[in-house]
Amino acid sequence: MHRPVLTLVLLSTLTFFLGLGRQAITDSDEAFYAESAREMVEGGDWITPHFNYQDRWQKPVLYYWLTAAAYAVTGTTEAAARVWSALSGLGLVLLTWAAARRLTGRGDDAWLAGAITATCYGYFAMARLALPDLPLAFLVTSAIWAALGTRWLLAGAAAGLGFLMKGPVALVVPALVLLPIWWREGPRPPIRPRDLVAAVGVFAVIALPWYGAMTALHGVEYLQSFFLADNFQRFATDRFNEPRPFWFYLPVVLGGMLPWSVFLAVIPLRSAVAALRHRRPLASSEWRLLLWAAMPLLFFTISVGKQPRYILPVLPPVAILLARSIMRRVREVDPRTHAALVAATWGTAGLLGALAILVGRARPLLVTAHPSLTVAGVAGIGATAVVFAWIALSRQWARLPAAAPVCAAVVLLSVQFGALAGVRPEPVEQMAALVRMHRPAGEPVGVYQVFVRNLVFYTRFPQVDLFGEGPALDFLQSPRRVLLVVRAVDLPRLELLSAVSTKRLAEVRYLNTTNIRLRTLISPIPDQDVETVVLVANK
Repeated sequence: MHRPVLTLVLLSTLTFFLGLGRQAITDSDEAFYAESAREMVEGGDWITPHFNYQDRWQKPVLYYWLTAAAYAVTGTTEAAARVWSALSGLGLVLLTWAAARRLTGRGDDAWLAGAITATCYGYFAMARLALPDLPLAFLVTSAIWAALGTRWLLAGAAAGLGFLMKGPVALVVPALVLLPIWWREGPRPPIRPRDLVAAVGVFAVIALPWYGAMTALHGVEYLQSFFLADNFQRFATDRFNEPRPFWFYLPVVLGGMLPWSVFLAVIPLRSAVAALRHRRPLASSEWRLLLWAAMPLLFFTISVGKQPRYILPVLPPVAILLARSIMRRVREVDPRTHAALVAATWGTAGLLGALAILVGRARPLLVTAHPSLTVAGVAGIGATAVVFAWIALSRQWARLPAAAPVCAAVVLLSVQFGALAGVRPEPVEQMAALVRMHRPAGEPVGVYQVFVRNLVFYTRFPQVDLFGEGPALDFLQSPRRVLLVVRAVDLPRLELLSAVSTKRLAEVRYLNTTNIRLRTLISPIPDQDVETVVLVANK
């Protein structure tokens, strides 16, 4: 048992922790959590979260607490902001291994399931962001696993921590998984009332006091804001997210499982066809895994406000099902049963070869990456394509379970260090330094459509968020001197409409990775895809 765990920990260390603080805090939701935790330490208010020095009610407090505690120990760094996400990724790897070991009864299946979890893009990316979604996935998975094993106190504690991490979803998702399983086979052993009471008691002690404190401080307005607006309306309306099609999560799951996506698309499908052809009934463990994966996926598919990271709790059972399907074929002696492995392995080789070409073509856009690391990354991805092609050509299937996770880790790290992280200071850090330089009298600083979330993390003082053209025009027309951070492409229109001729103070070049599309990689246009962000003054 020790060797599989140690190798999975080593693999997770490479994919989740290596270079964790190398990339600057991104202009995404992670800036909310990184900055709110910093302001928690700075201001000493450990009850009400703040962002940009204003109350932030949108999410519960646990991730802020954990990150603030990390800051208090190590200082305010990018790695400290993300360490709890990375630890949750490691926890999910070990939970997946433990669940697969119990459900499949085979150590090699369990190890591969854990390795898939450690090397899939969805968990790799989320482990490197200061967000509560991966910790939530860990707590939800822990609650499901504990309840299936009748560890009621642990289940209650995990649900309570999840409720304190992100709210009611920490109860809804486990219930969606557990109730159909118990309806089909019954809890083993049956649930005793005292066990249920104990679990509820542990949940209440952990989850409810902070909500009570917030209600005492801010009244029922807080409860209405959080439970009604930020949970119910986010699920049932398009207030926070534009409506997305019902099939939205299909490509999200496939993308989250990269570079295992081709195996996922080919091998379980062939297994399902074979089971139907031979009318083989599903085993109890297979039913559990299918319900575990399908019920949360169905729930979030029904939701209006879809977000890719919502379905992170789906990936562990998917990884177990995939590992089980792969290992069944690896163990088969008859080469006629290897058709799915051949197709999936060749497909993965082609996918990785295409990825190497795309990253190479995107080199002019990668303004924060060391050129030598980009070249090394392209070479590393290309080498993994060769490995998969060799396995497919030579039919060395016994090598696949060990070689594939190593290649997957190389691919992920090649993309991270060859494209996303490298040269420091990054553009947002450069802009923060420029703002401080050109702000001798403490002038107000506004941000318009760029660096709207992460600039405050590096400036360490409040900024004015200009969420529309009207507020931006009013800001420029201020009678006092103000500074504005804005994209160069947006500035001429603001000057025209405001009748203000601004003074350009400085500029940085910035690749917004959230805007990268397949077209960007296939046909990069540096002058268009890499933005110029300028700092201007109205006087």
